[in-house]
Amino acid sequence: MKRIVVLISGSGSNLQAIIDACQLGRLKAEIVAVFSNKAEAFGLQRARQADIPTEYLAVGEYIGREAFDQALMDKIDDYRPDIIVLAGYMRILSASFVAHYLGRLVNIHPSLLPKYPGLHTHRRVLENKDRQHGASVHFVTEQLDGGPVILQAAIPVLSTDSEQDLAKRLLIEEHRIYPMVIQWLIEGRLTLINHQACLDGHPLPQSGASLPSPSLLG
Repeated sequence: MKRIVVLISGSGSNLQAIIDACQLGRLKAEIVAVFSNKAEAFGLQRARQADIPTEYLAVGEYIGREAFDQALMDKIDDYRPDIIVLAGYMRILSASFVAHYLGRLVNIHPSLLPKYPGLHTHRRVLENKDRQHGASVHFVTEQLDGGPVILQAAIPVLSTDSEQDLAKRLLIEEHRIYPMVIQWLIEGRLTLINHQACLDGHPLPQSGASLPSPSLLG
């Protein structure tokens, strides 16, 4: 059975979706540890409730990002993971960390990449009066939110939407597509070849695969 390590910084709602998928048998894998750079992250409680080992590394105990990431790598490797999943991990990773796990390190970002990398994506969508918003699962590379996109899901932007409204509706889509991508990795269907995301041996387009969203259909 494949071994998954999840990195979080906050509430861990995507972590919970992955835990649920494992418990329901939708993911044929085991979450072997959950790591956080925030001791108070609620996601650590979610992991403990599911009897998953947790690890907390205090950023202030290390001099610089490279030292922190090296310590993080050392601890992660103790769990012998096959896949490393970022689920709301709010630190920029060093080049050495990314290179160490390249091709088995994925992230989910709340925008239709390449639009709106970085923070405050819901606010930026509303400020620009976009008619559509979405989430993207991508391989992690050195470029912030710039790795090859694997899968996207979209939701409509309503005239009455606030940032909180968009975030809440988009989480439903995130929880739907992230376990799907992780299962592709588990099955060996998803690979990173020459910095190109490939599914079943076929290169994916720049925007990745896409799925019809229930929000758009209804």
